[in-house]
Amino acid sequence: MTSPRLETTRLLLRPPIEQDVNGWAGLDGDARAVEFIGGLKTRNQAWMDMATAAGMWSLRGCGLFSVIEKDTGRWVGRVGPWLPEGAIGTEDGWAISPTAWGKGYATEAAHAAIAWAFDHLGWTDVIHCIDAPNAASIAVAERLGSTWLRADHEAGGKEVQIYGQSRDAWRAANR
Repeated sequence: MTSPRLETTRLLLRPPIEQDVNGWAGLDGDARAVEFIGGLKTRNQAWMDMATAAGMWSLRGCGLFSVIEKDTGRWVGRVGPWLPEGAIGTEDGWAISPTAWGKGYATEAAHAAIAWAFDHLGWTDVIHCIDAPNAASIAVAERLGSTWLRADHEAGGKEVQIYGQSRDAWRAANR
């Protein structure tokens, strides 16, 4: 399988590589960044999670993309299709480093990743699993055209709010 590389106006999205560990660990070591996505992690735990994300590409043909600023080459986050064992549905998720917050990167990168999932994975819908108090991620989901669908529980039992949309709705809004 050829690794996909997506480009937006300002960003490059590609599967994670080992050299991304500093950015990955920096995000996972920032309490603001991980407040709603599992809490602080050590560098070793971040490396293991990055390796899991990289491995999903081999096992499922999709996974989180590393998000790179085109102008600087700086790793700024992870975004993309997430489909682990026991998944609630075909999810597109995002986590952007606080140093890059407020630039619209989550929306820009997630938009590209959703389009790719619909076009290359054949997904017929996409969901986003979001903690109820995470207003910033809810705003991203809504900017992407997703609406609240229901409350549900992830595989570990954590309650999340499910936002999402169908491929047909996405395509109608993004002609």
